[in-house]
Amino acid sequence: MKDNQLILTLFGATGDLAARKLYPAIYRLYKAGNISDHFAVIGTARRDWSHEYFRDVVYYSIKDEITQAHEADEFLSHFYYQAHDVNDADHYQSLATLMTHLDNQYQIGGNRIFYISLNPVLFPVITHNLRNQGLLTDNGYNRLIIEKPFGFDEASAIELQIQLTKDFNENQIFRIDHYLGKELLSSFRKFRCENLWAHFWSKDYIDNIQISLAEDLGIGQRGAYYERSGVTKDMIQNHMMQIIALLVMEQPCNPSAEAFRQEKIDMIKSLKKYQTLDEFKKHVVRGQYKANRAKSIPGYRGEDAVDPESLTETFFAAHIELDLPQWEGVPFFIRSGKRLERKYTTIHIVFKAVDEHYAPNYLKIELDPQMRIQYYFNQEKPGYNTGSKVVPMTFQYRSDLETRIPHDYERLINGCINNRLDDFVHWYESKYAWQFIDHLYDYWDQLNGEDLAFYEALSPGPEAANELTKAHGTRWYDYQC
Repeated sequence: MKDNQLILTLFGATGDLAARKLYPAIYRLYKAGNISDHFAVIGTARRDWSHEYFRDVVYYSIKDEITQAHEADEFLSHFYYQAHDVNDADHYQSLATLMTHLDNQYQIGGNRIFYISLNPVLFPVITHNLRNQGLLTDNGYNRLIIEKPFGFDEASAIELQIQLTKDFNENQIFRIDHYLGKELLSSFRKFRCENLWAHFWSKDYIDNIQISLAEDLGIGQRGAYYERSGVTKDMIQNHMMQIIALLVMEQPCNPSAEAFRQEKIDMIKSLKKYQTLDEFKKHVVRGQYKANRAKSIPGYRGEDAVDPESLTETFFAAHIELDLPQWEGVPFFIRSGKRLERKYTTIHIVFKAVDEHYAPNYLKIELDPQMRIQYYFNQEKPGYNTGSKVVPMTFQYRSDLETRIPHDYERLINGCINNRLDDFVHWYESKYAWQFIDHLYDYWDQLNGEDLAFYEALSPGPEAANELTKAHGTRWYDYQC
């Protein structure tokens, strides 16, 4: 029996994530031979669909990926649908019957992955019934994939962890952060640790680190969710924390997933907390987009399902530091926002200048809209003058290679199939990230909105974010807010 022989059961099969990301990802795994013919996918949701209708839905999801019709038809034949109420124990019996039938039909051998793409409050309801109703097997593996958010604060995350670990142990739980599936982040450990940079990756050579996760879109139909999360819980608690951990973690003592994840845990745990309200106000900026009347774009408070007096932040920027000797005094400038003037995801490693007369060298790691790494260094200007200019040396994937690079969900689902836990978030990574985020909200509760900075939709963001970098004698290396 191989790991890629499996039944994948998707709770939330009629949702947007499944259509946009999951079905194309599974199809690409199939085309690449990373899933054998011994597999089945069971979609579950409340809607009363037939197998045939479900396959039509999956077809429209993957149609742009199809190169051979017969291959797609064979792929779709492995998809089955079961109408399901996650709160009804009897429905799990019907699901168990279908699983047993498919296990025998495709000679799977008991391997099962349960993928929950629903509200986190339903996670423990489902896992409890999976065990109590006999859907977990003894002759194969049982793995659980869950989407964010993992709780809404540290207390709810702890309660969720207690409930889940009644039915699955930590090494069976695969918490998705889709940024961990991005090619450049996935390969960054090799770039950082197996090259010359390894000798310069510390406070002795690095002046500051900047991370920007910017989006030009608003919240769309996610008003109710966003009112509860804001950009801080939606982007900083998970994606930003993972990027920071990957940037600064030490080389693990061995190649195991446990050692790798322990290094990330140590990094997130080391985030310094602000000691006073004045320090907090000096180092943290929260903002909210207002209407852009010239472009007929509503402000956040005018979006559907949003409180017209909402204090929810759609922009976050901060100067943070790590309580570690090797990073003492190095500022990390982080920011993320909605309705900014363009979409981009970048990391800048700014090295200390050789001399005050020269511009500092820096690395730019661009995850979006392009995938590339650029090293900016000083070079003499052409001609008879003696001046210098900053020029980039660029690594970028060729366009023909980009089509063969695994997409984020493709890489992560494959990682779960092959039990690569280092592609996923450990419980303690989530716990310590929530501790830091809860600390921010404690101060915001005291301020009651007095610090909220408004910025026009499709602008660079609030001017206050520029003061964070100016105070350190530098600037944002993408553009000014």
